[in-house]
Amino acid sequence: MPDTNPATTTDLPSSRALLRSTLIAIAVAMVLLVTVVMPAEYGVDPTGVGGVLGLTRMGEIKVSLAKEAAAADSIEAAVGQGTPPAATPTPSAAPASISPSTTNSHVTEITLLPNEGKEIKLLMRKDARVTYSWSTNRGVVNYDTHADAPGISYHGYAKGTGKQSDEGVLIAAFDGAHGWFWRNRGSEPVTVTLRTSGDYLELKRM
Repeated sequence: MPDTNPATTTDLPSSRALLRSTLIAIAVAMVLLVTVVMPAEYGVDPTGVGGVLGLTRMGEIKVSLAKEAAAADSIEAAVGQGTPPAATPTPSAAPASISPSTTNSHVTEITLLPNEGKEIKLLMRKDARVTYSWSTNRGVVNYDTHADAPGISYHGYAKGTGKQSDEGVLIAAFDGAHGWFWRNRGSEPVTVTLRTSGDYLELKRM
């Protein structure tokens, strides 16, 4: 029996409706990118939603693991080629401006806005020792104590999340820049006060 109710053009969605659906889909995709994908994959949280959902920390861990894996791969490749790994630089790789022994002392304050990160580095020779302590005036911060030098992009000493203070003795693993990175994940500005005393040539705000 023939179809007595064939579809007409009025049964199909109009171009305007298709365009509206497309724009809505694009908008939803962009929202998911900013609030879910970027925090979860890259630790970037421009809206703060990723922090609330715990996705930002997940992304930071992924990025950190990726960096560590890349560093491990480069060391393995260097060993396989019979060359020394980057984590053990020769004296020639050290900055020429570092003096054999320099005693310094500083009290340094930095203010971190919400989601802002800042870094302070000390120029030190291998095996130099610095006594340090830092604390916040309110709230907590995430921190990473690390170093770098020519041929060494990252060398970690310690890291933590949600900390109000830390103290200890920093012993330089090699000639280079050694120090601290802090990030404020709270909703209010935080001031970090760093006290350093020991064998270093210069203190730099990065």
